[in-house]
Order: sequence, then C-alpha cells, then structure tokens
Amino acid sequence: MVSQLLTTGVHVRAQARHPELAGLPPGVEVVRGDLTEAASLEPALDGVDAVFLMWTAPYGAAAAAIHAIAQRAPRIVLLTSPHKTPHPFFQQPNPMRALFQGLERLIEEAPVERTFLRPGIFAANALSWWAPQVRAGEVVRWPCGAAPTAPIHEGDVAAVAVRALLEAGHHGAEYVLTGPASLSQREQVAVIGEVLGRSLRFEELTPEEARSQLGAPPSVVNMLLDAWTAAMGQPAHLTTTVAELTGRPAKPFSAWVADHRAAFQRPG
Repeated sequence: MVSQLLTTGVHVRAQARHPELAGLPPGVEVVRGDLTEAASLEPALDGVDAVFLMWTAPYGAAAAAIHAIAQRAPRIVLLTSPHKTPHPFFQQPNPMRALFQGLERLIEEAPVERTFLRPGIFAANALSWWAPQVRAGEVVRWPCGAAPTAPIHEGDVAAVAVRALLEAGHHGAEYVLTGPASLSQREQVAVIGEVLGRSLRFEELTPEEARSQLGAPPSVVNMLLDAWTAAMGQPAHLTTTVAELTGRPAKPFSAWVADHRAAFQRPG
C-alpha cells in the first residue's frame, strides 16, 4: 500500500517499532512508535490527514491507542475482517473475530471518519502454507482440499485502502473485499503448478494430521479447520467491491502467483 500511496504524490509517514528494519521504499518517512504505548504515537500523528490502521498488538492496548489516534487524525481506515458477512466461512467463533469486533466498536465511538476494509482470505497465505512444500518437491500436503475460498491479491486491498484514505465519501463504509473467483484449496495448488509450469499433486491431510504437522499453534489450526469445514459444499462468498471502487476487476489468483513466482521456485 505504501508504494501505491507514493504514486499519488502525498506525503507518506509510516510508524514502526524498529524503523531501521522497516525496509520501506525511498520517500517514506519512517518514525518510531509502538501501539502498546499510546504516548509513543504522537510523532507519527503530527499533522496527519488520515491513518491506515492494521492492528498488531494485544487488544488491551487498543482503547488508549485509538483514543490517541482519534485526537490527531480526522480519518481512520481499519483493516478488519468480514465477520458480519453471512457466510459459514466467516461465522466461526474465534479470538480474531472478537478482536476485530472490539476494535471496530472503539473506532465507531471515536469522533472520526471511519472506513472498515473487510478482506477475505489473502492470496499471500500461500507463501507460508504451500510455498515451502512447492520449493521442496511436487507434493502439497494440506487439509480440506475441497474447501472453497476467494483469495484476494494484497495489491487490490491496498488499492481500495488508498481510495478510502485520500477520497471523500467513504465515511461509514464497510467494504468486503474478495478475489474474483471461488477456488477450492486443491484448485489453488493446481493454479500454482500451472503458472510455474509444473505438475503439483495435492495430498489430503486428515484434521488429526493437520494438527500435528502444520506447525502452527493448535488454536490457529483449529480456527482454520473449523472455517474450512463449515465452507464445504458451497461456493466462496464473492464481491465486486474492488471493481466498483477501482474501476478494474480484482486480480485472479493466477496473477497473484505470477507476481510472487520467485517465492515458489526451487533454489539453485
């Protein structure tokens, strides 16, 4: 998103706990700050017109941080989730759902313009889920291969965020963002193979195997298994919001893979 903002000519300031490690493009002002220390946010908020908030701290720090932001910034764009969308995939109870509900409530109570961006599954999950296996061989072992999702390119989320930050008319909007097609996880792995020019084989893991082999905390694995299982047998929820706001269709999963081809290539 930072790169897209730079192309508009606005001054871009980013906050990071360790600015020297931020790795942001030239032209971005990077200042030190920590969401868990509300007083540390002041340098980042000096003179700002809008804030893009991607919450990465414990919820206990949210009230003080959002209060500090709302005192200085007239507009907040929050990256949240589609927890209000009536599709089984998004309706499973989990800690992240409760976190986003709390953040939204705090922002709604603040004296600011607010926009909530509600992306579904990010295509970028494939970088941690499947890329290591694709780099290592021809087999991807994963649970719930038939579960459909509509993975969205992070660039499309950024394009909508830029408009919400810079344009009038987005106050109160809750934009549910998805990719353009419903694809099972098995189909997504096949698309990766097609883009790479390789034949990848999908092997189904049982839930028990997934809990022992995926390497994520049990709570995270159970959250994903519950969502995928609930989504079985029906298409993923799709929206045309990206096209409506940007004037172009959301990018297909194949385009995302092409943009990240290097992450799936075998070493050497």
